[in-house]
Amino acid sequence: MNIKKLGYFALLGLTLASCATTKQQLEVAGPELTKSQETALTEDQKNEFEYLFIEGLKQKKLGNLTNAVSVFSRCLEIDPQSAVAMYEMGTLHYANKDLTSAALLLEKASAINPENKWYKISLAQVYQQRRQFSEAAQIYGELTELEPDNLEFLYSKAVLLGMAENYDEAIAAYNQLEAKSGLSDQISVAKQNLYLKMNQPDKAFAEINRLIESNPDEPQYYGLMAELYQQQGDKENALKYYNKILEIAPENGFVHFSLAGFYTEEGDFTKAFNEIKLAFANDELDADTKIQYYMMQTASADQSDWTDEQIDELLDILHDKYPDDNRMFAIYADHLVRQNKLVEARDYLKKYLDTDKSSFEIWWQYLLISNDLQDWKALYQDSSEAVELFPNQAALYALNAVAALQLDKYSEALEIIEQGETYAQSNKNLMIQLAIYKAEANYKLKHIDMALEAYDEVLKLDPQNFMAMNNYAYYLSVEGRDLEKAEKLSSKVVQSNPTNPTYLDTHAWVLFKRKDYSLAKYYIETALENGGAENATLIEHYGDILFMLGEQSKALEEWQKAQSLGDGSSVLEQKIKESRYIESKEE
Repeated sequence: MNIKKLGYFALLGLTLASCATTKQQLEVAGPELTKSQETALTEDQKNEFEYLFIEGLKQKKLGNLTNAVSVFSRCLEIDPQSAVAMYEMGTLHYANKDLTSAALLLEKASAINPENKWYKISLAQVYQQRRQFSEAAQIYGELTELEPDNLEFLYSKAVLLGMAENYDEAIAAYNQLEAKSGLSDQISVAKQNLYLKMNQPDKAFAEINRLIESNPDEPQYYGLMAELYQQQGDKENALKYYNKILEIAPENGFVHFSLAGFYTEEGDFTKAFNEIKLAFANDELDADTKIQYYMMQTASADQSDWTDEQIDELLDILHDKYPDDNRMFAIYADHLVRQNKLVEARDYLKKYLDTDKSSFEIWWQYLLISNDLQDWKALYQDSSEAVELFPNQAALYALNAVAALQLDKYSEALEIIEQGETYAQSNKNLMIQLAIYKAEANYKLKHIDMALEAYDEVLKLDPQNFMAMNNYAYYLSVEGRDLEKAEKLSSKVVQSNPTNPTYLDTHAWVLFKRKDYSLAKYYIETALENGGAENATLIEHYGDILFMLGEQSKALEEWQKAQSLGDGSSVLEQKIKESRYIESKEE
């Protein structure tokens, strides 16, 4: 069983946000606007600098970063020692991911005005992005000296020292932080991880023991200790601490997930699954937690070690616990789809939609199953309702049109397609699909010119659409139109799809229409050898070709074989009765 291991509780975020939007980006020391340590400015220069600086801020706020850079560059021409202009330029380069320029400008700004914390914070962020963790930690050390009571600075310093692999210094920083803030699980867990990296497991255990001693009734501390023992390969003590959680907090649900992971690593899959069942039945754990765990464990069906029966058992537990939670129906449906139980899956999605019709995703899955089942009546009715609910979803019109075509509602299909094209303009693939349906509907309505125009439209959008080429060539051959074009199209199709029986049959029929019977025989026989031997239409075509080659008795045998399959053209029976080829427009 490949259960993904969960920590006993969500461990604390120990990494810094790389580029959070904080007030340091908004508050820059105002007095510096006119201050320069080394540059003596005339009154006119001061006024021009102030005007340009305000214009630069305006351009930055408007998102015109290139203009802002240009304006702040002019500010630095007037006052090359303006820290505030360097800061603004540095943050702009940072936004443009030019970390080298950003670092140079912010370093200089900080050197000119070492008391400005925003310069330092921005510089530390740049260092962190450049993976200069030691330098970033040093900056936060300087910030801590500026604001000794700001524990966020000290915490950032500790984290960055750890990222820089300066473990002893990181531990010292965490100890300093603990002395100011008191014992906390966040600090202890961070120190534990550092001690493990330093190959000092005894000190890691000592940190968690301190937490347990500080609050012996807190289950999560025993969970941390259990995980630590498990990580160190001490299964006996790991199990001891997991059981301690059950002793002091028998209602705790998370421990069952942890025990499932423990037993999985031990290879005892029966006990692991039993723990999962206990977690799912636990009243203290909410539905969201259980569903998220289930989804994580079953995300890759081919890698899940749960059997279908076990999944059924878990889903039954969830359904009994939360009978009014629609998500159960969707989860059941996903599970059934993976087993190819499409009818049952659709039934569960129907239960979902009976109580809540607002989810497009559920509608889409529901309709696709009807399409896969070729339940055209259901697809037609349900997609019509979905279109009413989600009129801007162009793909729904395609499904609705497919169903209408299959139910011989050709005029209605054209109306649906026209509506769908309104919403599908930006979706090339969908426009291609709708154009194909338009061609089919028009052909069925005997609007031959419009059907062929629709196929021209498809091939303009997708010159390599073989299905459209095949149908286009076939309809031309049936109509006896532009047979040279039909042969070029079908030839291109079979060159790229040499084993597709449908495409081979089309090419054979085009050749038949061009009276090239010998070559037509070659292609129809190739089609029959590649999966077409049970297709009545292909067999009937074979008989037609044989007849034209003077093999009347063999032709009759093939026509009779096509008839035995229960399909064929409307003139097939007459061909057999009269033992001669009869042209049909249905071909």
